[in-house]
Amino acid sequence: MPPRTTRVVCLVRRPEGEPALGDFAVEERPLEPLSEGQLLVRNLYMSVDPSMRGRLESTEKHYTHNFTPGSPLDGRALGVVEESRCPSVPPGTFLRHQLGWREWAVLDPADTDAAGRIDPELAPLPTWLGLLGQTGFTAYVGLARIAEVRPGDTVFVSAAAGAVGTAAGQFARLLGAERVIGTAGGPDKCALLVKEFGYDAAADYRSEPVRDALARLAPDGIDVYFDNVGGEQLAAALHALRTGGRVALCGMMSQFGGERRSTDINQLIQAVLKRLTLRGFIVRDHEDLRPEFESRVADWLGSGRVTARETVTDGLDSAAQALLALLDGGNVGKMLVRLAEDPYSRFRA
Repeated sequence: MPPRTTRVVCLVRRPEGEPALGDFAVEERPLEPLSEGQLLVRNLYMSVDPSMRGRLESTEKHYTHNFTPGSPLDGRALGVVEESRCPSVPPGTFLRHQLGWREWAVLDPADTDAAGRIDPELAPLPTWLGLLGQTGFTAYVGLARIAEVRPGDTVFVSAAAGAVGTAAGQFARLLGAERVIGTAGGPDKCALLVKEFGYDAAADYRSEPVRDALARLAPDGIDVYFDNVGGEQLAAALHALRTGGRVALCGMMSQFGGERRSTDINQLIQAVLKRLTLRGFIVRDHEDLRPEFESRVADWLGSGRVTARETVTDGLDSAAQALLALLDGGNVGKMLVRLAEDPYSRFRA
């Protein structure tokens, strides 16, 4: 018998400054009976993303809706269809959708990702939310289309140990970059970037100014900057970029929360002097590139040329803490919450 309720994570109140556990609560909410065309999905994994930080606020400009106090959070998830009133999507189908932060979801077909159905035989389920999901797609679009990485380029990636950053370092190399440099918080993460994720060198932004690190690691300058942070790291990159350099503006984590830093914004003059291209992007505007992305990255995964890495916590009760850990840099690769037993995990043990 299908469940009549589901547990969900709700926003209790908007954060005052940095988010805290008390800003969230796990609640029981009713599940409506399926209408014609709808699906009942048991969520197996949910994605925890840095972009959620801006959605917690009331005034933050965002490319999707902000969360509302008293209402459930939402975000990308992967689950299995348990009941269907949609003839084209039978029970047992694995798909990605936008109603995470809950254990069960009632979906309209429009709620699924553009490439909703996934093949669990092709790659592990977590990979479909990470390297083969929106995370990897973001890195691919930013490098292949926005920054147009070319053979011989020197590429710099900020927040390089995060989900997008670990993908970007590997993709940059496979797209022809000659040298790939990243920043991360702490020596252990920096060592991991070089050992596992295709980086030639990495700098700890907590112990060395990024501008000094770039002068040391790329004395002749950089050609491409993949920006996940903004602030000081963007200013440092503007100094390091060569004439004609390209910047893919993916995220601005330094600008979230109460204390927004407008570090060295005057350095934008470098964009004029060096004829730089700075281009912001939202990945959902580039769905035409998804077939190419999935084909290439699936091939890279299958041949062992890229590595997928996830930080996984268990249970919906851990979800809010997982978000706080992510915002504090407590992850390597994709941050996920496992909501139910992965039916394929035993085959990968």
